[in-house]
Amino acid sequence: MNKTYYLTVFLLVLGVSCSKKEASNQQAEEIQPKPNVLVIYTDDLGYGDVAKYGGQIPTPHIDQLAEDGMLFTNAYATAATCTPSRYAMLTGEYAWRAKGRGVAPGDASALIRPGRETLPAVMQRAGYRTGVIGKWHLGLGGDEGPDWNGELKPGPLEIGFDYSFIIPATGDRVPTVFVEDHHVVGLDPSDPIEVSYRKKVGDRPTGKEHPELLKMMWSHGHNHTIVNGVSRIGYMAGGESALWRDEDFAQTFVDRASQFITQESDEPFFLYFATHDIHVPRIANEKFQGTTGFGPRGDVIAQLDWTVGELVKLLKGKGLEENTMIIFSSDNGPVLDDGYEDQARELIGSHKPWGALRGGKYSAFEAGTRVPFIVKWPASIKGGKISNAMVSQVDLVGSFAEFLGQEYNAEQAVDTQNAWSALIGEDSVGREGLVQEALFSNLTYIRRDGHKLIPANNGPDMVPWGPIIETGFSSVDQLFNITDDPGETKDLAAEFPELVKEMKSTLQSIKEK
Repeated sequence: MNKTYYLTVFLLVLGVSCSKKEASNQQAEEIQPKPNVLVIYTDDLGYGDVAKYGGQIPTPHIDQLAEDGMLFTNAYATAATCTPSRYAMLTGEYAWRAKGRGVAPGDASALIRPGRETLPAVMQRAGYRTGVIGKWHLGLGGDEGPDWNGELKPGPLEIGFDYSFIIPATGDRVPTVFVEDHHVVGLDPSDPIEVSYRKKVGDRPTGKEHPELLKMMWSHGHNHTIVNGVSRIGYMAGGESALWRDEDFAQTFVDRASQFITQESDEPFFLYFATHDIHVPRIANEKFQGTTGFGPRGDVIAQLDWTVGELVKLLKGKGLEENTMIIFSSDNGPVLDDGYEDQARELIGSHKPWGALRGGKYSAFEAGTRVPFIVKWPASIKGGKISNAMVSQVDLVGSFAEFLGQEYNAEQAVDTQNAWSALIGEDSVGREGLVQEALFSNLTYIRRDGHKLIPANNGPDMVPWGPIIETGFSSVDQLFNITDDPGETKDLAAEFPELVKEMKSTLQSIKEK
């Protein structure tokens, strides 16, 4: 037999082998469908508030997420307040790049407009059905603001979500109603809603005028219209049939999540589940009240943990747990007194919501933005892992786009990066650096090597209203090594002036990007 014969046989065998390999790869893709994605985004939960991160309040269900998945020790929200963090996570753009993206009032117009690149839009293009349930706080309506008695658009449905069931802003701001898709839930047209953040409207009593009507006393700022025995920020009239009861938040959101997740569909789901816990006013359901010994703040942490447990139980019951990726995190760090006298400080005991860090919500120090971050995906992530990779919530847009093979508008989502390998534990290092936003849009820059720059500014040393939190602001540049000194106790700026200069230059180049 000649060489031609043997070459022909070899090529035939090689072709069969390649065909089998291609078929095997195709079969593997069919066996491993795209995962469902559940982002559980909590509010004001500190780095040390979860038992698995050293907290003293039991959080067994959240701890179990870490046992079954991966716990991150070096993960960040992009800001020390809620609206900017939410904006950045959903758009892939730091919120400080444009004015008007600080903490939004309850009657703000939509901060994310149609045509803007977003995480839910990326998921939609990848074949997911998308939903948002819980706290929104990113504004609704056009330039004239929300029409509470008509169609509330643009809103979540115009930026990539198929379904929306939200509270418009926060529990401590009016209007105190739920919004489903484009309309207030349960609104009686004969009793229209009126909202003002400038003057009193209607005849509902206020916390300032009638403190005797309150079941939780305000401490600062939250002394306007009373709803459900709690005075809020802002004034509201009408909408009596649509008013919420704070004690029912957790169950209401879990019920809506159950309906969305169990909806019959051939598509995987993406659900952005934004809890109200543990934001003020901290009013847990009656079954959690008084259960922790840490007062209302501890009780809503227990309620949050229950919520996580209910969602996981639902996934298990429907056979969805194995191929559902759960990302659990918080929008910023902890705060004790944030507007109501709920004894959070008096009953804190040995619990340290900030862990070994310094500062808290509003602060440029670490506790303002370093947050719990847990990823569970049984189909691809081995349980019980701990990652020290530096990750930021702003990278969810770029990461899911890469994983799902989707292009995205990088000119809009200018700050997002592909961190998929870090999210699933294949990259133990993570980002080169990241920018963090504190109160009054003051920025810090943190490098992967642990060096952190807080540039000089003229801001106050302490938060200029009720919370007793150090801002980290100073009239001189500050430099810390948070790897060696997580409590930011030793300022190294005078010792390493060239490093300060280098990091200031890097921060400036990012700002000019």
